[in-house]
Amino acid sequence: MGLGILVGLGLLCICFMASVALGVADISLQTVFHSLTAFDGSTEQLIIRTVRLPRSFTAVLVGGSVAVAGAMMQGLTRNPLADPGILGINAGASLAVVGSVFWLGTTSLSIYAGFALLGAGIAAVTVYFLGSLGRGGLTPLNLTIAGAAFTALVSSITTGVLILSQRTLEEIRFWLAGSVAGRDLDLVVQVLPFLAVGMIIALLMGKQLTTLSLGEDIAQGLGQNTLWIKVAAAVSIVLLAGGSVAIAGPIGFVGLIIPHIVRFWVGVDYRWILPYSAITGAILLLIADIGARLIIQPQELPVGLVMPLVGAPFFIYLTRWQVRR
Repeated sequence: MGLGILVGLGLLCICFMASVALGVADISLQTVFHSLTAFDGSTEQLIIRTVRLPRSFTAVLVGGSVAVAGAMMQGLTRNPLADPGILGINAGASLAVVGSVFWLGTTSLSIYAGFALLGAGIAAVTVYFLGSLGRGGLTPLNLTIAGAAFTALVSSITTGVLILSQRTLEEIRFWLAGSVAGRDLDLVVQVLPFLAVGMIIALLMGKQLTTLSLGEDIAQGLGQNTLWIKVAAAVSIVLLAGGSVAIAGPIGFVGLIIPHIVRFWVGVDYRWILPYSAITGAILLLIADIGARLIIQPQELPVGLVMPLVGAPFFIYLTRWQVRR
């Protein structure tokens, strides 16, 4: 397992360098290295330092964070369809950010982060509560239906606000599509503490999540305090998903796809699922962002519009598999 982590980190470094080098203006790897070690102020090196590096760092942070949040949600709820986007967390965070721009007129990322975390937390509690009201209690199907209904409601409210306020739409329309472009390192640094705390909590909970994923009765029989495990996991999910939405907007399907791919390699032990998910999620979003730059050159697509091309078929497959079960 440890060797796999090293291989994954190596692939991540290769994808990171490719992300920095490739784009509308292809830049040699030699120039990339010189921009870091012997900066001379040339146009290409300025592009690397001010555009490409922040964009790639953002993709790594967001991809890894959303993948870990998705893995934790699937383990916590024992729902293979759980994902920050499908269960309404992204939609709640997005509505909170849109509302902050509409009422406060602010475009400060520090304000975005606070409102995104608040919206993500409220969304998580609401969907959990609504899912528990269904027949049979908090089953995976009830939770998925509650998340889909909540997402539809909140997304319609968000759309209504944007229709009423052209100014709000103009200010954040690219952000709403889900994008890692246009971010500078100052913005990344502001959100980094939220993501770091959420990631640390997640990685420390691998053993507890593995036990809880077997069933609450089994976890309690093994001496686990399931209430505190759920609270700590919820805090981690809100920090990771809310912080990611704050910096890059709602990017879906990463948290759904990656945990299933990782389980195919490492099994059901969350002590390995979580770090593998962080690395694989970062790799996936880097590759998707490279594709978003190259598909319709010289223009670019937001990476949030590229992910559904892979994620939607995967979601349909999982849904059909879950129904058959």
